[in-house]
Order: sequence, then structure tokens, then C-alpha cells
Amino acid sequence: MSGPRIHVAADFTVGGDVVLPEGPARHVGRVLRMRPGERLALFDGRGQEADAVLVDVERKRVVVRIEAINSGRGESPLAVHLGQAISKGDRMDYAIQKAVELGVAAITPLYTEHGDVRLKGEREAKKLAHWQAVAASACEQCGRATLPPVHPPQPLGDWLAARDETLRLVLHPATDGTFAEPHGVTRAALLIGPEGGLSAAEVDAALQADFSPLTLGPRILRTETAPVVALTLLQYRFGDL
Repeated sequence: MSGPRIHVAADFTVGGDVVLPEGPARHVGRVLRMRPGERLALFDGRGQEADAVLVDVERKRVVVRIEAINSGRGESPLAVHLGQAISKGDRMDYAIQKAVELGVAAITPLYTEHGDVRLKGEREAKKLAHWQAVAASACEQCGRATLPPVHPPQPLGDWLAARDETLRLVLHPATDGTFAEPHGVTRAALLIGPEGGLSAAEVDAALQADFSPLTLGPRILRTETAPVVALTLLQYRFGDL
């Protein structure tokens, strides 16, 4: 199937029409300048893919017709919930984008002691919508048919209290911790601190929540690089890399 690949949160029916949301419609009609009869792929974010053809391209309305439905690529056998301390601007976008490409199952942005980003009300809702769009775009690019949720930001303590994954890891440079778990892990939680690192109290809280410290070697990684390396190692050890 040639043509662009677009996320549309809709129910697919063979022969049925789907009106593209504003963003994808603008991309298809104005950026790509596609015309009726051209083909594209849709995915619903819940594991289904659809082959589709454009039937109507207007300034504010783009309609596609579903021609075939199939199951998307399977997800990784390892479901990782990433707790990522909120960082500024493009750093957070990068961390989310790469985590999705590396098969993360869920992401929760976290407020931490040394994190210097504080969002409230409308600003938080707007930023969350932006992060969710970053995740959807990453799915479009990397071929995933299941869109991992980006949850609303929450304090680190609340996230720690809710964890029940078999394997729980906190990235902590000042340690000798490495992978010591046997094979067969299917659910994991991964905690990444902010640019200034987690405080001693936060590391202690993670350890009390049954997190194991993990170091990624002698070099200190940036907050947006750390999840890429850690997720790669986890997917290689327990997942599908």
C-alpha cells in the first residue's frame, strides 16, 4: 500500500466513508496536494489498519473510502510504562517520539523536585494534546497501529504509588546497578529523571516502591537520551529488538 499513513480515531468499515480530522485533512489536501483516486493508509490507534482511497478533497473537508481492513503489526511482548520527568520544549518531544518508536506501551510525564516545568489548567491540557500528537505522528512514521497513551502529567509520588509492573527500574547514574532479572518479563516500569536528576528523597521513594537502580555506563546521558538507551536495552533483553 503506497501513500501516506495517517492516524484516525474512527471505526473502520469496508465500503464506508471516513471524514479526516482537521490536521490530517490539511496535510493530505494542502501539504501533499493529493487528489481523489489517490490511495493512503489509515490506522485507528487500537491495532487496526485500513487501505483507503480519497473520494473527496475540498478546502475544509477530505473524505476517504475504506477498501480493506487488516490487523496492524503486533506490539512488543514487553509492555513498558515510561515515567518521564517533564523537560522543556523539544527535549520532551524527542523523548516521547523515540519512546514510541521503541515500542513503549504508555508514557506519563512527571513533576519532580528538580524539574523546572510546571503546568496548570489550560496550559497543561494544551501541552498534553501536543504530546499526544507527537506520539501519533511517531506511530504514523514507525508503522505501529496501536497508539500508546500519553497520560496527564502527575507528581512522581502518585505515579510510584500506582506501579505494579514485574520489573521496575529507576535510572540512577550513581550506582552499579545493571540488569539482573531473568528472561520472561512482560511488564516493566522505567523512571527517567529531569535534567537536574532525581533528588535523593525521590530515589529513596522509588527504591521503597520496589524500583531497582540502573546505570547505563560511565557517561551521564541527557534526560531525552536516557529513555532511548534504556528502552533499547529493555526491548533487546525482553522485547522484540
